[in-house]
Amino acid sequence: MIRVLLADDEAIMRAGLRMLISDEPDMDVVGEAADGNEAVRLAAEIGPDVVLMDARMPRLDGISAARALAGTHPEIKVLVLTTFDEETIVDGALRAGVAGFLLKVSPPEQLLEALREVAAGRGLLDPAVVPSVIGRYTRAPEPQPRHPALDRLTGREAEVFALVGRGLSNSEIAARLYLGETTVKTHLGRVLDKLGLRDRSQAIAFAYESGLIRPGED
Repeated sequence: MIRVLLADDEAIMRAGLRMLISDEPDMDVVGEAADGNEAVRLAAEIGPDVVLMDARMPRLDGISAARALAGTHPEIKVLVLTTFDEETIVDGALRAGVAGFLLKVSPPEQLLEALREVAAGRGLLDPAVVPSVIGRYTRAPEPQPRHPALDRLTGREAEVFALVGRGLSNSEIAARLYLGETTVKTHLGRVLDKLGLRDRSQAIAFAYESGLIRPGED
């Protein structure tokens, strides 16, 4: 059972999310918070698997709350749900160590699948924001020097990592490299472990920061 804590300052939004999630046989809403401070406090008390966190809330915003939880309770996954896809929000969420980022315009089934992915430790980015994340690094005026940590990867792991960095899904990577999807997941898991990355979101950013993918490369 995936235990979910809702954090959103709009009561109507929380009610709708509770109805949606509670209908799923493998999920349970274990608490609700109306601001970031309350979300951090309840998460520490209840210990949910996932906090579904609005990015913009009073008293303490969702990004700051996610950063606080990452520092004190890294086992609790945070999925940021927001109306905005502004670069500063996406960047702030990634740097705060969130496990996933999803826009509120996403269909209900995508939200439910996102909760399952995040709870399983796989992490995700809304496909709508992947281009902006990648674009931020491809606009860099100078190519980044290759990070020495990349030398820990095998050739196949580096191939998989590069395609993750370009925003491809596991199924797309499997088709591109003529591998099984399970094999791709295994390679990605090893990449995350070797590089000390939490999830796919951090992997996309690090692929550019590390110099594995250079601006202008296809």
